[in-house]
Amino acid sequence: MKRDKPKYKQIIDAAVVAIAQNGYHQAQVSKIAKEAGVADGTIYLYFKNKEDILVSVFREKMAIFTQNLRVILEEDIDTSERLFKMIDNHFRVLHEDRHLAIVTQLELRQSGKKLRLRINEVLKEYLDLLDVILEDGIERNDLDNTLDIRLARQMVFGTIDETITSWVMNEQKYDLIELSPKVHKLIMKALKA
Repeated sequence: MKRDKPKYKQIIDAAVVAIAQNGYHQAQVSKIAKEAGVADGTIYLYFKNKEDILVSVFREKMAIFTQNLRVILEEDIDTSERLFKMIDNHFRVLHEDRHLAIVTQLELRQSGKKLRLRINEVLKEYLDLLDVILEDGIERNDLDNTLDIRLARQMVFGTIDETITSWVMNEQKYDLIELSPKVHKLIMKALKA
């Protein structure tokens, strides 16, 4: 499968840098190829078009968040600790890959509706795992048993997402990871019984 080949990952990583530096619309396939150190035609061996590259970038990089969240879910810890680890992990991944932060927080949002729908399909798995944390928290009596899961999910993810967007818009001048405990505290106050 093409996704297992080194050049595929090389192109994905190059696309993140090229899109972050140039913007999605100005990041021509030739710029991505140059960043990856491959010929333009090589890109088309792995991707149909630039839109396919962007969706693939999001799928591959979102898999990091999802895999990390699955590990957190396997730990024998309470809901508060799970939510803290989820928030901290989300912030850490983007803090450590600032180009990816720009792509996820700014460039993906500039895409058309059709592309956003494809990206939302990828995001769904991550949000489903957040639902598991919330549902389990209600079952354990760690969270308010009258919580509307859908609304709680939107609040948790929206808070994480907006905090990161603000950090990106402020040119990543401060330590995002230092905000993990503060964001966690606010979210837990809103969700507690």
